[in-house]
Amino acid sequence: MKDFITGNLEEIEFLDRDVFVKRLSGELSLGAGVLSYFSVKYKEGIKLFVFLLKKSGEIEFFSCKADSKMPSLTPFYPQLHLFEREISEKTGIIFEGHPLPNPVRYENGLTASSGSYFKVQGNEIHEVAVGPVHAGVIEPGHFRFQCLGENVFHLQIELGYQHRGIENAVISVDKKRMLPMIETAAGDTSIGHAWTYAKITEALCEVQISKRASFLRGAALELERLANHIGDLGALSGDVAYLPTANFCGRIRGEILNITALLCGNRFGRNFIIPGGVEYDVDDKLIKEIMSRLDSAYEDAVSAISLLWERKTVLDRFEKTGIVSLEKALKLRLVGPAGRASGIDCDLRKIFKSEPYEDFESEPLTLNGDVFSRAYIRWMEIKKSYKLIKNWLSRLPQGEITLEIGPFKKNSFALALTEGWRGEICHVCFTDDKGEISFYKIKDPSFHNWQGLAMALRNAQISDFPLCNKSFNLSYCGHDL
Repeated sequence: MKDFITGNLEEIEFLDRDVFVKRLSGELSLGAGVLSYFSVKYKEGIKLFVFLLKKSGEIEFFSCKADSKMPSLTPFYPQLHLFEREISEKTGIIFEGHPLPNPVRYENGLTASSGSYFKVQGNEIHEVAVGPVHAGVIEPGHFRFQCLGENVFHLQIELGYQHRGIENAVISVDKKRMLPMIETAAGDTSIGHAWTYAKITEALCEVQISKRASFLRGAALELERLANHIGDLGALSGDVAYLPTANFCGRIRGEILNITALLCGNRFGRNFIIPGGVEYDVDDKLIKEIMSRLDSAYEDAVSAISLLWERKTVLDRFEKTGIVSLEKALKLRLVGPAGRASGIDCDLRKIFKSEPYEDFESEPLTLNGDVFSRAYIRWMEIKKSYKLIKNWLSRLPQGEITLEIGPFKKNSFALALTEGWRGEICHVCFTDDKGEISFYKIKDPSFHNWQGLAMALRNAQISDFPLCNKSFNLSYCGHDL
């Protein structure tokens, strides 16, 4: 199976509204997950499109013409809650029965006062409101806790204060400027989003990149995963005041970023992955240098991170803190390490085995969705990423690194998926009768996982919030597109 699909727009099955709702509900009840669910405005009205990933790995899609009022499926399938809110914000469609129809990104003149907050009743209940402005260099986000003493009954998360309008901007600029914009959809996931965009363009041009380019892309993506996972484990160590690992991981993350800079001159991998392949090649001398630096950084990472699992004071804070059960994770459809830490088998590299991940396998783990699980899954993925990079670079095949990209197919659609370091990245693109991009939709994995953080705090201590927050380490800008 491929981690992208493409076809003529007419191939997207068009259903009556009630049939659409029944079909969507039926697929979700069978365990399908929503990859993307969005609205598109046409002269004849607003259409809703949904793309689903079924348990079999098959991607299913269909559409309908929306009414001004639609029944909300969020009370039955919580994974839809942000998708329905976003559609409502963009179009004015009311999803009747939605438990919290607040704006997602404050578009179309909406402001923070346009939403509402849950209230827990009781004389001794108090609220703790944090943000949206925080201390230090951090993006805005509002966290409102409903507490009894130190115990958190409910955490409501509201984001979208820096809505940047990237999805609208990318279709209004020259194609040469699209990639730099998409690389900043979530800056720490530049490689993941760039590869997803490249898959979209290659699908619409019917281009198959060389195996050499595919191996180099894979190495870049795994370096991005390594850098962020190592950085996160260091930050988690800092949150529990265990400075040996915290200090070392900060430096080691920098070493991994420097290896990425060897590939393309940019520590975040920007301008490396391009439509048709990669911008820069490697020779034997550079491969030897990368391997040497990678071995050294990995050896240091093993020494620093292994300390975490040996310290009782660290484990006492990590274990049984911020638990998100498998049941809750499935209902919310958590993705990436957060989902896997709760027991969901949700790695796109394993599901699709697309090049260069044809032989990808992950080790089965028994985890319970706590901070320890979200930390330990990162450690297991660090070891896997190191092996993948070494394997690809040691047997790098010959071939062209870049193929020419032709015009896009007319009146077509394409969907592409990538397993970024936070999880499932999904892009959808429509073209018009001239072969120009008419619609582009980006979904960062954080869009799925913010509600998981809220669940991690339920019935926990408010003092656990910084640790739980860091164990997810979600993207504000990836949400505030």
